Amino acid sequence: MTEMPTQFGELLRVWRGRRRYSQLALALDTEISQRHLSFIESGRSKPSREMVLRLAEQLALEPRGRNELLLAAGFAPVHPERAFDAPDFAAAREAIALLLRCHMPNPALAVDRHWNLLMGNQAAHAFLAGCAEHLIAPPINVLRLSLHPEGLAGRILNLPEWRAHVLARLSRDVEISADAQLAELLTELESYPVPRHHGRTAPAIDDGSLVVPLRLDSPAGPLSFISTTTLFGTAVDVTLSEVTIETFLPADAETARILTDLA
Repeated sequence: MTEMPTQFGELLRVWRGRRRYSQLALALDTEISQRHLSFIESGRSKPSREMVLRLAEQLALEPRGRNELLLAAGFAPVHPERAFDAPDFAAAREAIALLLRCHMPNPALAVDRHWNLLMGNQAAHAFLAGCAEHLIAPPINVLRLSLHPEGLAGRILNLPEWRAHVLARLSRDVEISADAQLAELLTELESYPVPRHHGRTAPAIDDGSLVVPLRLDSPAGPLSFISTTTLFGTAVDVTLSEVTIETFLPADAETARILTDLA
């Protein structure tokens, strides 16, 4: 389920279930009685603002989820939210752009919570060549771009393995966030066919592998990448807390050489 209720008690109960918390366990960890928590969930007792924040902290809710819980309880949100292109978000945009530039010649991009491209460095944009126009017209969804038959899928040499990795990661995002748009994206990506020349659809893990690589065909030869993720761990702004930096580092010496030459 990704349709979230708007009543505080129901919303709290849904989040408790998604975090696999029993009512007793959450009450103990929040240092309140189970009876009091039961009254809050049933609507018989109204929580204070401090109690809402304590529950949100215990449930490990991100800034957006904390705001939604506060609003459902009748309190003002505690975390500000700005549009990515807002003037007062300029310092954050420059910090993100600096991070992307620092990763050159390795491809790096910044995405929002729905995996839409916000920024990319020169190396990342170079890999968009050959993709269908409707996939690279803003907003560009990088997961759709990577698995769509008219996107990068035809160039991914280990598509079944990479596809399984992407779908598993997106499934975790849906479970953690309960986001309806991410759930729709997951359903869409799962419907994409795997090109016939790739054969099997089960992930293939080589003996001794430590990570799932992205193996990509290019005019300069096969490229192999290890992906890394960077988050702004101390962000209190909703928008900045949901920005993810995805960097693709060379998995072998030949890929590193090709990237340097291309740069």
